[in-house]
Amino acid sequence: MNAKRKLQLKNDELKFVCVGLDTDIKKIPEFILKEKDPIYFFNKKIIDATREHAAAYKINFAFYEVLGAYGFELIQKTLSEIPNDILIIADAKRGDIRNTSEMYATSVFEHFNFDSVTLNPYMGFDSLEPFLSYENKLNFILGLTSNPGAVDIEKIELKIGKKLFQHIIEKIVEWNKKNNNCGIVFGATNAKDLSENLNSMNDCSILLPGVGKQGGSFEEVLNIFNSFNRKNFLVNISRSIIYSDNSEQFDASAYNEIIKLNQQAKLIFKK
Repeated sequence: MNAKRKLQLKNDELKFVCVGLDTDIKKIPEFILKEKDPIYFFNKKIIDATREHAAAYKINFAFYEVLGAYGFELIQKTLSEIPNDILIIADAKRGDIRNTSEMYATSVFEHFNFDSVTLNPYMGFDSLEPFLSYENKLNFILGLTSNPGAVDIEKIELKIGKKLFQHIIEKIVEWNKKNNNCGIVFGATNAKDLSENLNSMNDCSILLPGVGKQGGSFEEVLNIFNSFNRKNFLVNISRSIIYSDNSEQFDASAYNEIIKLNQQAKLIFKK
């Protein structure tokens, strides 16, 4: 199924939570460490608990690459547990000279068979084109990120009278015209900027990190999108779901957390 279609179907069900599998062996419940493959065991339990209620899953490559070859094996084993109708995002923030990006795109989309990837646009269109050429995939391109350092570069005022991130959004909208497979990463910690720039993103799907530990508000994001009558978005939530409980009931707690979030979304979008 086309990646954008997968997301649309979940959004139509008022599901907007992307479960971030940023799994750190130092943070998972201690009792799991006795398992033969503790990170895989943890991921499987989280997926089993949330699969009926998640709009997407996002695998942050950093948490797996740190483990070397075993980490890449873990990615593949984790992917095998996710239902085919749920969007899976490779959070890898790729973007390099064209021949390098071709290899990255082949790896993410053909070897691992992810539906989607995060991309860094700062080397321009040719660095992203190998990813965008996969018509049935979805590419979330960094617009305005959730970290404090976003002000250092992304919010710089340009001589043309707009901020750098606004210029990037314009470019993403332009690039999206060919295959309709571009999305935008926009930090949930930037609620005011989101309200002011949402219309400029046209029909691009939006991935919003930064809710929870980083300070972004799920309710505020929902209210903004509802006020614009838009449902094509994902809110990534990692730690406050997967680490909501450190006991043997950690998976039940993850289930309860995502249920609570989905109920909140239904209340807001059915007002």
